[in-house]
Order: sequence, then C-alpha cells, then structure tokens
Amino acid sequence: MDAHQLLTISEVVRRSGFAASALRYYESVGLVPATRTGGGQRRYERAVLRRLAFIRAARNVGLTLDEIRAELSELPRERTPTKADWSRISRRWRGRLTEQIAALTALRDGLDSCIGCGCLSLRQCGVSNPRDAVAAEGGGAGALHLPALVRRQPPLGR
Repeated sequence: MDAHQLLTISEVVRRSGFAASALRYYESVGLVPATRTGGGQRRYERAVLRRLAFIRAARNVGLTLDEIRAELSELPRERTPTKADWSRISRRWRGRLTEQIAALTALRDGLDSCIGCGCLSLRQCGVSNPRDAVAAEGGGAGALHLPALVRRQPPLGR
C-alpha cells in the first residue's frame, strides 16, 4: 500500500475519538492491525476507522473484547468489509439488545416500586428484602433482585 494512504496514530486518534493508548492496546490484543515505519512509528490503513467504529458500537452493546475479536475474525481479510458484512454481524446483536431492554425495563419498574415504598434501602426493605434475608445468601440484594444483565460487572476501560 502507498505510504501516503496510511494514517498516523494521531490522525486515527483525531478521526476516531479513541485515545492513542486504546489504539495501542487494541493492536496488542489483535483487534486492529498496524504497520511500522522504518523508525518504528505506527501506521494504519483507513479501514481501521470502520473497525474502530464497530468496536465502539460493540462495546456500547456490551460485548466483551473477546466477543468483539470473534466477530471481527469473521470479516474478510482480503477486502474492506461491506455494509452487508457489517449487517450480518449486527443482526446477531438483536437478541442481546432485546435482553438488555427487558432487563433495564425490569430494573426501572423495580426501582419505581422500591422508591414508591419510601425506604430506599434493599437492606431494610420489607418488600424486596424482608429482615435482610438476602444477606444470608452472600450476594447482597442486588445479586438476587436485579436482572442478570444489569448486575453483570461492566466491562473495564478501553
């Protein structure tokens, strides 16, 4: 590829909104490719901007980096992915998004009833956690009363 067609890390940062540290990390874990100049500076093909947009969307949906890597591995390597390639992957997210919507709806509705009782405390709440019964189960009230997708640990950083 013509060196003039490659982007520097600062150009990718400016155009993608990702921090340089995130780009270096994503390269180290195999999510985005980079080449090096004779002086060791990173250079990226323009298509990396699409991959980064995909990574941002996937992270917003809640995919882990391992899940994102698996999805990206299904994209063609011999050409830039097309809209059809991206659509095929995004269709698989529909079920996950539906589950997340249901979980957030349940959380919202549960908060409405909890806030409505006035105690604002799952530790003392006679409706959601009478006599702090959940404490004996070791997970805390959130571990049992929140929908599974909502009580998951959020993915770290990047």
